[in-house]
Amino acid sequence: MLTIRIHRMKSEKGITLIELLVVIVIVGILAAIAIPVYTSYLQRARRADAKTTLEQVRAVQEMWRAEKGSYSTVQAELQTTMGAPPTTVGYYNWSFTGTLNATSFTAQAVPFGSQANDGTLTINQNDVKLPADKWAK
Repeated sequence: MLTIRIHRMKSEKGITLIELLVVIVIVGILAAIAIPVYTSYLQRARRADAKTTLEQVRAVQEMWRAEKGSYSTVQAELQTTMGAPPTTVGYYNWSFTGTLNATSFTAQAVPFGSQANDGTLTINQNDVKLPADKWAK
């Protein structure tokens, strides 16, 4: 009589090197997409601090002008008397720049640290906000 033996293979446990490489490639692709998107999101969120600060500075200057008849030329005076924001807010330092006199002002927010490549934001007495593309986002 002829006997046929069936040899069963043990089921292999674990993952192969190819499977591991495929997972690593997929994770790499997802990271390559997600990290720049997340970085851009953080930059826009931090920029909101600068925009809010400059809007507050403009509002404080308008209150000063309503009371005194002219814009303040002293930043510290606005901070102590009218409640202007502190000089450093988030990742930005704000100050007055260019022409600062009784009839005009320009305030700027200069980024530093990890936000340094974002660029300076400005606002003036006429509510002109530059660069416009940064204010729009």
